[in-house]
Amino acid sequence: MTEEALKDLLYKIADDLLILGHRNSEWTGVGPLLEEDIAFSSMAQDKVGQSLAFYQLLHQLGEQDPDTVAFTRNAEQFHNSQFVELPIGEYDFSLIRHFLFDHADYIRFSMLAECPIEEVAKVARKLKGEIKYHVMHANTWIKQLATANEEAHDRLQKSLEKALPYALGMFEPSKFEKEIVEAGVYPGEAEIEKQWKENIAIVLEEAGLKLPDWNSIEAVYGGRYGKHTEHLQPLVEEMSEVFRVDPTADW
Repeated sequence: MTEEALKDLLYKIADDLLILGHRNSEWTGVGPLLEEDIAFSSMAQDKVGQSLAFYQLLHQLGEQDPDTVAFTRNAEQFHNSQFVELPIGEYDFSLIRHFLFDHADYIRFSMLAECPIEEVAKVARKLKGEIKYHVMHANTWIKQLATANEEAHDRLQKSLEKALPYALGMFEPSKFEKEIVEAGVYPGEAEIEKQWKENIAIVLEEAGLKLPDWNSIEAVYGGRYGKHTEHLQPLVEEMSEVFRVDPTADW
């Protein structure tokens, strides 16, 4: 497998985590209740920290240092899925995104934990343990709120239907997909998507939420190769503000 293919894989993982971490940090101080305010802030910090681990791997492969990579690119240079850059919206949308994203990342890191590239496998094994608790948090709140009352159920259902086309964009195949899979790095995006659909269906059924026919949903692709919504560039400018003022500031 070429180094270019590995970098492509690492960039999309790192950028997803960095952008969603910053998005979820917007709940700090304005969460629907104190417990969730703290939880979302803590998980946001985890995601930014997890992105650093992958930027460090990229640095070892010859890319610029993590701060430069994270804070000096424009939106079209990011490889994140459009799903993670969408505004936080109301809490029901952020909770649904948290649920859908972390289920996918748990499967992704479980697979990468078996990667023949030890440096990647080591990071995946470490982060898998953190994400396990993120998934448990999401499952608990999805079930609790969806069964709380009619309004909460309906809001979560609508957010689920809104989020799914973008969520499928997480599995946009890499232009190096065949090469990566043949190298045994992991089974590929299609396999993650398959397991993800099975896992989220179990929780959503328990919560009384309905999945639409998958064939009726068109995945929103493009984010992996620079096609983003109008929401990303303002976020990039905001999150890089401190770095532009003081490039020596630590994470």
